[in-house]
Amino acid sequence: MPRVWTAMAALILGIDTSCDDTSAAVVADGKEIRSNIVSSQENIHRKYGGIVPELASRRHIEMIWPVVDEALRSAETKLDLLSAIAVCHGPGLIGSLLVGCSFAKAVSFARDIPLVSVNHLEGHIFSCFPGVEQPDFPFLSLIVSGGHTSLYRVDGFGRYKELGRTRDDAAGEAYDKVAKLLGLGYPGGPAIDSHAQQGNPGAIDFPRPFLPESLDFSFSGLKTAVANYLKYGHPVSVNDICASFQQSVVDVLVKKTSWALRKERIKRLAVSGGVAANSGLRRALGRLAAEEETEMFIPPLQLCTDNAVMIAAAGYHHYMMRKTVGLDLNPVAYLPLS
Repeated sequence: MPRVWTAMAALILGIDTSCDDTSAAVVADGKEIRSNIVSSQENIHRKYGGIVPELASRRHIEMIWPVVDEALRSAETKLDLLSAIAVCHGPGLIGSLLVGCSFAKAVSFARDIPLVSVNHLEGHIFSCFPGVEQPDFPFLSLIVSGGHTSLYRVDGFGRYKELGRTRDDAAGEAYDKVAKLLGLGYPGGPAIDSHAQQGNPGAIDFPRPFLPESLDFSFSGLKTAVANYLKYGHPVSVNDICASFQQSVVDVLVKKTSWALRKERIKRLAVSGGVAANSGLRRALGRLAAEEETEMFIPPLQLCTDNAVMIAAAGYHHYMMRKTVGLDLNPVAYLPLS
């Protein structure tokens, strides 16, 4: 039976294997989450203090079909009822992306299901859309994760203007590296956040790389400052080091976001990415939104880290605009959002 393109009840299967989590989700009409299945690899990579790309790729191969099958069963649907498959094709680890893209193309070909490709950053932008309330356009999007720290003006689907991005380390990357310096293990973000809640954020005056001439970010110098403090500084508790480091990161993210809101004259802010789960950042951005009389949209914790719900949510808009791709789709490790 030929597929009918319809604006009603579009059921999208999202697939994300951009890094170390194998994720599949079924989302209806870009908003209603029918299922969200994530297979984490934290236990595999923890002993190495970070992600080992080859191990990540091999685990994706093992888990991709079980995860997709569970997503379909949890959504009480099957492949033949899908409107489209949305897959993340970059940016990310190339070996990991290959697994997701190859699987999605195989299923698309075997079952004649339309295929759409989604930029990982675009997915983060639309991670706020599943749920009860969605931001109206235009809005400012702060993406802050292990691989990305960026500010975008979003004027509509497919209409993105990059206002600033990190020049070196992303905020989440800095968290992981500082956690490794402190012997807190991997992933570093949750560990530092936990210790920071018990420490004094004013104990150490770590630098704030504001870069006042632009909306770009830079966190490599802050990471080096922590390393130098550990080597030459006076003894201070781990809790205080974590609290002081986190306060520096939060101050920069909030200040840059404030500058961008005023520069673009926008009163809507969407925050996404793994670091958006950080309790200190969520509180500080909440205060900023109140002071600036700005609406803030932030996903629940389970949608901050990498997930397939955001891929399906963005993929829905590709599908409705008939922006499908062919079986010649190839993943791309470095893929700017334009």
